[in-house]
Amino acid sequence: MENIYMMMLIALVALAVIDLVVGVSNDAVNFLNSAIGSKVISIRTIMIVASLGIALGAVFSSGMMEVARKGIFNPGEFYFDEIMIIFMAVMVTDVLLLDFFNTLGMPTSTTVSIVFELLGAAVAMALIKIAVSDTETITDLAKYINTERAVLIISGIFLSVFFAFSIGALVQYITRLFLSFNFEQRPKFYTTLFGGVALTAITYFIFMKGLKGTAYYKDIKGLIEGNELYIITAALALWTGISHLLTQVFKISVFKIIISVGTFALALAFAGNDLVNFIGVPMAAWNSFEAWNGSGIPASEFGMDVLAEKVPTPTLFLFIAGLIMVVTLWFSTKAKKVAETEVNLARQGEGHERFQPNPLSRIIVRISVGVSKGIEFILPNSIQEKIEKKFEKPVVNLPKHKVYELPAFDAVRASTNLMVAGILISIATSYKLPLSTTYVTFMVAMGTSLADRAWDRESAVYRVAGVLNVIGGWFFTAFIAFVSAGIFTYLIHLGRITAVALILILVLFTLVRNFLKHRDEEKEKAEKKVIKRSELITVKEVIEETSDHISAVVNRVNKLFTNVVNDLSKHDLNKLKKTDKHVNKLNKEVDELKEEAFYFIKSLDDSSVEASRFYLLVLGYLQDISQSISYISKASYKHVNNNHKNLKTGQIEDLKLIDSQLTEMLEEIGKTFEDRNFSNISKIISEKQQLFDHVSKSIEKQINRIRTEETSAKNTTLYFGNLLETKDLIQAIMNLLELYQEFDLNLRKEKI
Repeated sequence: MENIYMMMLIALVALAVIDLVVGVSNDAVNFLNSAIGSKVISIRTIMIVASLGIALGAVFSSGMMEVARKGIFNPGEFYFDEIMIIFMAVMVTDVLLLDFFNTLGMPTSTTVSIVFELLGAAVAMALIKIAVSDTETITDLAKYINTERAVLIISGIFLSVFFAFSIGALVQYITRLFLSFNFEQRPKFYTTLFGGVALTAITYFIFMKGLKGTAYYKDIKGLIEGNELYIITAALALWTGISHLLTQVFKISVFKIIISVGTFALALAFAGNDLVNFIGVPMAAWNSFEAWNGSGIPASEFGMDVLAEKVPTPTLFLFIAGLIMVVTLWFSTKAKKVAETEVNLARQGEGHERFQPNPLSRIIVRISVGVSKGIEFILPNSIQEKIEKKFEKPVVNLPKHKVYELPAFDAVRASTNLMVAGILISIATSYKLPLSTTYVTFMVAMGTSLADRAWDRESAVYRVAGVLNVIGGWFFTAFIAFVSAGIFTYLIHLGRITAVALILILVLFTLVRNFLKHRDEEKEKAEKKVIKRSELITVKEVIEETSDHISAVVNRVNKLFTNVVNDLSKHDLNKLKKTDKHVNKLNKEVDELKEEAFYFIKSLDDSSVEASRFYLLVLGYLQDISQSISYISKASYKHVNNNHKNLKTGQIEDLKLIDSQLTEMLEEIGKTFEDRNFSNISKIISEKQQLFDHVSKSIEKQINRIRTEETSAKNTTLYFGNLLETKDLIQAIMNLLELYQEFDLNLRKEKI
């Protein structure tokens, strides 16, 4: 029997390592985004500073481990075997849930997941005990759960959403009024004072309040308590003086220091607050096993009152955990995917919006616009003019090849994000409340974005929809964590070691599958041809860049058309559905390029009007091509999905002949664009008539079939529709070829 629990303990340790990896991949966004988005310091410097913060924070996190031991349930009400089942269910659920969100690229809360997993598993085990008891009823559930503490933790987590957003917005608004967007032109005194206040706030709450939750606080307790005012005053004077020296003497931006120290502080607070989410449960399992092992009492009779006692976590374990977190930070590609979501929602500039608006986001924006108009009506014009001046954004003139280097937001907002988030998380840590670092940092970033007017009338409905999607994901996390942990608890209770083995196989399979899926997505993303609109000025440059893109699109359309014809001939619904997904993906990419057209034209100078016209025409023909293949794919899928009759043999033969000729032509076109050999275009255009003629003959054949043979109306509709759309597809491709031929000839004449 002892071997079973030893195996479970080993499995929990392995799950803890995996949980550290998937957890940091999701939570790295919390302390990296402000520094990454502002681009004030290099990525390498950001990573080094964050790594130091994580390492130190991990060593200081011992006090938080009590949350996993007794923060959610009353351990004395459970026996050792039951506790091990609870802990196993919690860790399995946590790994699967966090990896799922990482794969989606969505930030979620590791704190919420662990709290609700512990709650769900404990409730499930309590219900199992009540069900087999002759004396207990459902009303006795409360004695198993640490209700008061659980309510305090959960309410603290969800209240952090409101407070983080509100405080972030308020502090950023005041800061912007104080410094304005033209902060570099303001008197140095303002920057110096802001630097002193920001650095004082960060260092005090991180190194003073943050230490209160650790085992090291007792050594310096006498120096801190009762002397807070003196410490704050001295720190303010020191940091203000340092800020003055940096700006006046050494000519170094104080914002670089604020962002560096803030990133370090937030990473330290993250490790100190969130390490419990990853190794708290395995450490509690270790303590439980040590207490039970050698006691001579059966596992089903050994009470777990020992978990109610305070047991310090060995520093070695904390150090190893910190090391794993640091390594993950450097090498995780999923962390970058999650980071893109928050930077996209918080960015000051325009660009492609990831999220689509929904009815609730539209209502919220309409209400906000109404409130804004009401405030404008009340405030005197003189005050409004002064405020508007503070929010006037400076005009940044960069060379065309440098436009992509613009930061998502400026150093002032990045500093505010780090300062406010660090303070809120550190306060929670000092009171041993596992406040969600994700909730705090994300909502602070959204609040500062709102205050900075990053959400204007052009983007607000998309940004609000994005925030609502992320928040909805958080509630989904809580619900799924509670339910899944409860289900796994019940399954392990029924199947014991067999169930544990099967569940671990499920975990391994899911992790490998998601890893392979993510790797393929990253590979596809790296190979994807993207028009770099910010770097294109002349028609020649546009032709050069778009040629690879056209080649890729033509090759994809070629493959998609062949797939549709083959799958339709076999009446294969699953393959048609898969092909349609790829068609939708192509349509989405073309739509994104169309949406970027405004920003491309805006980035060009007066001498590049011809390049703009060429670019727009290319996008128009690409859209025609994608719409044609989309119609063919969707019509074919709908036909088979509705269980209509197969196409006739003659119809299939005609389609395959058309596909064969179209494939030959598209391969030649793809090679032409790939090699930039536009002199070959005339030959391809002259050969198109043969393909057109064959499509026309197929239409005539079908007309004769209708008159002479018994045929299906649905088949005829599909067949005619696909043939006509094929003609449109060919024509759109020919128009594209003629466009390139025209502009290529013009370029050659200019050279002559």
